[in-house]
Amino acid sequence: MTALAQTLAQTFSGANRAILALSLAGLAAVALIASNTGGPTLGYAVLIGGLAGLSLYHASFGFTAAWRRIVTEKRGGGLRAQFLLILLTSAVSFPLIAWGASFGMPTGGFVFPFGVAAAIGAAMFGLGMQLGGGCASGTLFTAGGGSTRMMVTLAAFVTGSVAATPHMHLWGTLPKLPAFSLVSEFGALGAFAATAAVLGLIALWSIKVERKAHGSLADPKPTGSFLAGPWSLRLGAVMIAVVGIATFVVLGRPWGITSGFALWGAKIWQGFGVTVTDWPYWQWQKGALEASVFADATSVMNFGILLGAMAAAALAGKYAPVWKLSTRDLLTAIIGGLLMGYGARLAYGCNIGAYLGGIVSGSMHGWLWLVFGFIGSLAGTRLRLRLGMG
Repeated sequence: MTALAQTLAQTFSGANRAILALSLAGLAAVALIASNTGGPTLGYAVLIGGLAGLSLYHASFGFTAAWRRIVTEKRGGGLRAQFLLILLTSAVSFPLIAWGASFGMPTGGFVFPFGVAAAIGAAMFGLGMQLGGGCASGTLFTAGGGSTRMMVTLAAFVTGSVAATPHMHLWGTLPKLPAFSLVSEFGALGAFAATAAVLGLIALWSIKVERKAHGSLADPKPTGSFLAGPWSLRLGAVMIAVVGIATFVVLGRPWGITSGFALWGAKIWQGFGVTVTDWPYWQWQKGALEASVFADATSVMNFGILLGAMAAAALAGKYAPVWKLSTRDLLTAIIGGLLMGYGARLAYGCNIGAYLGGIVSGSMHGWLWLVFGFIGSLAGTRLRLRLGMG
């Protein structure tokens, strides 16, 4: 029996079979509800999220571990896979942003000013993701894949996201640089050339660091099975680029995650009697608070990621939650999630919405988020080591 046949035999038996059926039924149900609530576009967004969850899980494609490994192990394969993802997405997103309106596909990017508040927020996020054990996308796909620790991180992430919103108008008074778009300034081709040049230089640096430390680059992880995984990082980068491009095409904007967390938290707090509509942040989003969560494109994509990762774990025969957590794991998950949630609101999002979404929009704030997020990640990596987290 081949390895694939053995994996499928495991999948379609017992708990994995039930989880696969549940996740696929859930994905179909959410897509149907979203379509009925906000139109077919939201139904497509759910399916794009499902593909994201499948791809993230099978490739174990996380930003957190890749940033940690270049520091602790001097291995840069994960970092270079991120750059491949950015370049593949930018090759389509830049032309769409520049010329999409002229052929009936109006497309906007995430282009924001970056200042003191965003720098603090990005650093908080970088620190939090190392303690929490995953970034925004990593938290979703590992929680969907059955990690109970990351379910705790996700709950704290949602709490931190909404906890930041009463203070956003105060943080907004701090100094900031004006928004700057490479696409607007240099055109799609010039922006892509500049992006490729900078990422290429960082990739060459990572290669030099890895070869100096180990003598050669690590052999890339091969793809086992497209259906059951695992996938190579390169295949993961390609498939997640497909997710990002599909989001631009369907929603007319980059992929984002954490604004959905803030909305979930606000609805929960509102349900407990907290008048969140008194806060300036929510006064211009009363419609989102009053509408169904299935009318929010970011939220339904997030639901898709959770369910897609659950299906991927079942296909791999690995959906097996462990319910016992150590005190250290529980506390670091909570603290990490709170830091990520609060930091993401200050910094226009997370590794997906701000870092990836910003750079593939041609926005300078995405590059600055990378700098300050990495600084926070360095601090978090050192703290992990002191806490014995590896």
